[in-house]
Amino acid sequence: MKGLCRDCHTLFEATAETRRCPRCRSPRVITHRSLTRLAIAHVDCDAFYASIEKRDDPSLRDRPLIIGGGKRGVVSTACYIARISGVRSAMPMFKALEACPDAIVIRPNMEKYAAVAREIRAMMGELTPLVQPISIDEAFLDLTGTERLHGAPPAAVLARLASRVEEEIGITISVGLSANKFLAKYASDFDKPRGFVVIDAEEAVEHLAGEPVNRLPGVGPALERTLHAAGFRLVGDLQAASEETLLRRLGAQGQRLGRLANGIDVRRVDPSDGRKSVSSETTFDTDISDPSELLPVLRRLSEKVSARLKAQEIAGRTVTLKLKTPAFRLITRSRQLSDATRLADRIYRAGADLFAKEADGRAFRLIGIGVSDLEPLENADPVDLLEPARTKRAQAELAIDRLRGRYGDGSVELGLTFGKGRPGRRKPDETG
Repeated sequence: MKGLCRDCHTLFEATAETRRCPRCRSPRVITHRSLTRLAIAHVDCDAFYASIEKRDDPSLRDRPLIIGGGKRGVVSTACYIARISGVRSAMPMFKALEACPDAIVIRPNMEKYAAVAREIRAMMGELTPLVQPISIDEAFLDLTGTERLHGAPPAAVLARLASRVEEEIGITISVGLSANKFLAKYASDFDKPRGFVVIDAEEAVEHLAGEPVNRLPGVGPALERTLHAAGFRLVGDLQAASEETLLRRLGAQGQRLGRLANGIDVRRVDPSDGRKSVSSETTFDTDISDPSELLPVLRRLSEKVSARLKAQEIAGRTVTLKLKTPAFRLITRSRQLSDATRLADRIYRAGADLFAKEADGRAFRLIGIGVSDLEPLENADPVDLLEPARTKRAQAELAIDRLRGRYGDGSVELGLTFGKGRPGRRKPDETG
């Protein structure tokens, strides 16, 4: 059996009783029979937004911290201290503060988080070209065939990555290493924060058997209810059923879940197959009908979406506006662009045009905007010889990005949003 020290990155011969690194005596060792043979990893930043805020303000280090805001908003993320009290992502803010009344609340700063995500993504790209982002703070990596390049097996390379992120960026990551994407992501959730868990295909069935069915990808509340009604509450229940039974009772979905329940996942790590959409939305404390108040918020949300697209080096062709009335009626309107974009200016202009058709005096409790039909940057935002003003606006936006990256989010303001649409005015909740 091989062992790996997560501090000095030494590989060594180990037994099941090994507790310390033979070189540096660190207790942070991993031992596993397949340690040097596995190459599919899931890397997940620990409480990403909260970790960045604690890094930038050491006085928050030992305090419960919630990233979110607004009485009618939801939690974007919470630090692990707040999670002890029961705070979870997507929880309504009023419930989060009931559970943890001493929490410090900070509204999201997506531009800052996107800049950190770009740094980490660049580090991943140095290890392998097969990096598939699935959100701003997590990605799959396939390190198959990279041992000769790095002079070490994938497990050691990932341990070095975790140390480098911690030392150079100041936050921590958790790593899952396995034989496929599903098991790698399952492993990365096992021992957060600062986790590094290895699971091979042979032990997957035993690991998964006692898990609730909602631990399988794609099992949300509706499908979970369907599975419960069919008698499947634990992953082990799916493991015990034949493929014919699952097909008969659940259709093609049952066949997929049966394979996952047994640790089988044939999906490849595909850099072109990341998130399907990128979006941001805000829930207001009080309903708003005035376009002069709503449009600055829409612009700020467009900037957040743009920052995420730029961080992931992707662009999208379809812009979708999301509105919710006081009666909770959801309105979505979409427009397909002539070419893909990652620019806030183009996202906002498309969203504003869509909003103009809905601005009939109604009030809204939520506004959001998103971009879908995602693709790599190669063909995004081409120079438009027929509309030189658009090209100038694009150049100005990229210059603003550079200034904000150097001096902070508030270093440059646009006339539309200056003193308006700021999180402090309406305590919005940004999600997406």
